[in-house]
Amino acid sequence: MNKVDVVIIGGGPAGLSAGLILGRARKQTIVIDEGRPRNAVTREAHGFLTRDGISPGEFRRIAKEQLRVYPSVSQAEDTVVSITGEDGYFLLETATGMKIASKKLLFAVGMKDRELGIPGLAEVYGKSAFVCPYCDGWELRDEPLVVISRGAALMHFAPLLSGWTKRFVVCTNGPDELSEAERDELRDHHIPLFDTPIRAILSSEGMVKHVVLEDGTEIPCTGIFFKSELVPGTDLPQSLGCRISDTGVIAVDEFGKSSVPGVYATGDASSLMHQSIAAAASGALAAAAINGELNREAWQKTQ
Repeated sequence: MNKVDVVIIGGGPAGLSAGLILGRARKQTIVIDEGRPRNAVTREAHGFLTRDGISPGEFRRIAKEQLRVYPSVSQAEDTVVSITGEDGYFLLETATGMKIASKKLLFAVGMKDRELGIPGLAEVYGKSAFVCPYCDGWELRDEPLVVISRGAALMHFAPLLSGWTKRFVVCTNGPDELSEAERDELRDHHIPLFDTPIRAILSSEGMVKHVVLEDGTEIPCTGIFFKSELVPGTDLPQSLGCRISDTGVIAVDEFGKSSVPGVYATGDASSLMHQSIAAAASGALAAAAINGELNREAWQKTQ
C-alpha cells in the first residue's frame, strides 16, 4: 500500500498547480487523473498569462513535465473508485486496484458536460461553439452569433456577451422561461428571440453555418455560445459527507477546506468560475493551506 501526505484527485490546472506547490513543499503527493479532461474538445485555451492560446493538451504536458522535477510527487492515470477513513488516514482504492493511505485529500476533479440532445452541437463544441466569452469571446468579437440559453441564465449572459458583440440571436430551444419585462428588455436591445426547439446545427469542419429550428427557420451565424448543463465529475465528496452548495459544487472556505476535516476542494469542483487561470490559482491556495495544516500537525506531535 502506498502511504502519502496528500492525494489530489483530478489533473487539470487546479490539481496540477496544487501538485507543484506540494512538491516544492516536500510533501509526498499523488495526482490521480483519468485522462479525460472536459476541455479536451478545445483547440486553444485563453486568458492564462504567458500561456494565452496554448492547447489544453500542451498545457498539461508542460505542467506534468515540471512536476517531475519534484521527487515527492507522482502521477497516475487512474480513477479513484472508493474512499473510506478520516482526517489523517484516508484509504483510497482505484479502478486498477491501487490502494493508497493518505493524510489529506484534495478534490480537483471538476465538472462534466451533460448531453444537451441538440443534433450537431458535438461537432462544433470547442471549435465554433463555446460556453465562456472570457475564454473565447475575443475570437468571435463583432461576429453574428447564436446564444442558446433561457431564463435567468440568459438574462445574465446577454448583457455580458454584448461587450464582445451586439450581433446575436437567442434560441431558447423550447419555452424561454422569461417574464414579459425580460422579453421587452431583449427587444429594447434589438435581440431576436426564438423559442422554437432546435432541429439541428449545420456546420463544416467544426465551423457552424446555420442553426435550424423545428419550424424550418434557418439562422446563419459564425459562432455559438450555449449554457452547458454540468454534473459533478465524481460523487465521492458526497459519500464522505462533504456539504454541497446550492449551485451544485463542493462548499469550501476561502482556503478550499470542505465541511469534512482533512478534505479540500479546488477549481471547478468548488467554483463556478470555470477558467484555467482561476482554477490554477485556487489549486495553489488550497495546496498551501493543506501544507500549512500538515506542518502544524507534525510540529505539535514533536512537542
